[in-house]
Amino acid sequence: QLQLVESGGGLVQPGGSLKLSCAASGATLNRYSVGWFRQAPGKEREAVSCISSSDGSTKYADSVKGRFTISRDSAKNTVYLQMNSLKPEDTAIYYCVADGFSVCVLSESYEYDYWGQGTQVTVSS
Repeated sequence: QLQLVESGGGLVQPGGSLKLSCAASGATLNRYSVGWFRQAPGKEREAVSCISSSDGSTKYADSVKGRFTISRDSAKNTVYLQMNSLKPEDTAIYYCVADGFSVCVLSESYEYDYWGQGTQVTVSS
């Protein structure tokens, strides 16, 4: 059974950077498409980025395109989300998600099979 654990969240000033990690156990993460969702208080869940298991192709929400980068480290069984030029509106709980579909789906309505517990990201001066 795949288990996901996020880390790397914290408090950062506007314009700063954070790198989130999603460490997997129980299975090889390369076999799964992996995504990042976020949810801010009082707001709808947002699909931020995903990476496909088939070819490593990536997708990004318009709100983060050019600022965030998703990547894999197979040796560490981990997926990362590098977040640069952070804005106060990026403040949210960030969740790592995964499922066995070979092409990742970047949609709030898509139900990924596996979810991590979330990590808080706060962008504030």
